[in-house]
Amino acid sequence: MPKNLVIKSHKGPYEVNFTEDLLSDVRPLFTGEPHFIVDEKVAKLYNKELSSIIDHANTILVQATEDNKSLDQVSNIVNQLVKNKIRRTHHIVAIGGGIIQDLSCFIANTILRGVRWEFVPTTLLAQADSCIGSKSSINVGDAKNILGTFYPPSRIWIDSTFLRTLHIDEVHSGIGEILKVHAIESPAEFDRVGDSFELMVNDFEVLKNFVYSALLIKKRFIEVDEFDIGIRNIFNLGHSFGHAIEAATTFGVPHGIAVSMGMHVACSISVAQGFLTQEHATRMQCVLAKNFSTYASTVIPVDQVLSALLKDKKNSSTELGLILPIGKNVEIQKIMIKPDLLFQDQCTEALAALK
Repeated sequence: MPKNLVIKSHKGPYEVNFTEDLLSDVRPLFTGEPHFIVDEKVAKLYNKELSSIIDHANTILVQATEDNKSLDQVSNIVNQLVKNKIRRTHHIVAIGGGIIQDLSCFIANTILRGVRWEFVPTTLLAQADSCIGSKSSINVGDAKNILGTFYPPSRIWIDSTFLRTLHIDEVHSGIGEILKVHAIESPAEFDRVGDSFELMVNDFEVLKNFVYSALLIKKRFIEVDEFDIGIRNIFNLGHSFGHAIEAATTFGVPHGIAVSMGMHVACSISVAQGFLTQEHATRMQCVLAKNFSTYASTVIPVDQVLSALLKDKKNSSTELGLILPIGKNVEIQKIMIKPDLLFQDQCTEALAALK
């Protein structure tokens, strides 16, 4: 069992607890006066194990879809919490993946000017990446993740048992973020994940080890740049293009898989811009392509990708802020690039190279 982690934040330290017993004994989640926000799908999959939570008077079941990561859904949940008489001394317990995390974190930070919250991440992506770092993101109209807060949970419970019921797409989605985090650490760490790719897909013990190493890597960055104004920016590797691919396919590609595609595109753009050798790019792209192979034939309208890129939060008024692998050491850096005709042609070629 991995050792528990303590993450430093502006609200004070919070603990990441690793367990394999939470589903057999959920009593630790009932300390204090909890209000549960639970992914409807998780509630169905673990109806027996989570029955005491599902049947609790203060439990809200939510369909975890991208459309529901909205202010309308925030309003629905807040109204239910008010109906359930939430008080500032109470707390929220979120059980689900990234969408449940985004909704719960945003609401916990804003309802009654802030209540404590805990998180039980049930997807690989949430366990290996998003659960730490304090962020919430809410979509408004066509603007993805345009609203958000930095509000860390008071505790995180990671039970790897949840991973055993994930759809294979959800496994690949989580692996996409694991690849990203290890690419940020070093080429050697990325290669270590790549060498274990097939094992990760089929062996949950191997997967658990990479969840832990991903969190250890991310911990170092978020503790020095919690508010994402400096070095933490590089954790958006694959995300500018990945978010654009998600938008262009009407979210037909799962997030972490889109991130793998986005990293592949980022490598191609870096080569085209003269920042990276083709040899280094190919080395990364061979691994990344394995992770999105079932989506490689997806139709991705180039014009919609370019349109989405122009809306990215990392942009300046005249340039795109892209996170790219750079140089012989394949360092991950933020580079400002003008979205001119040459860049548009490079994007077209990079997207074509996904197939």
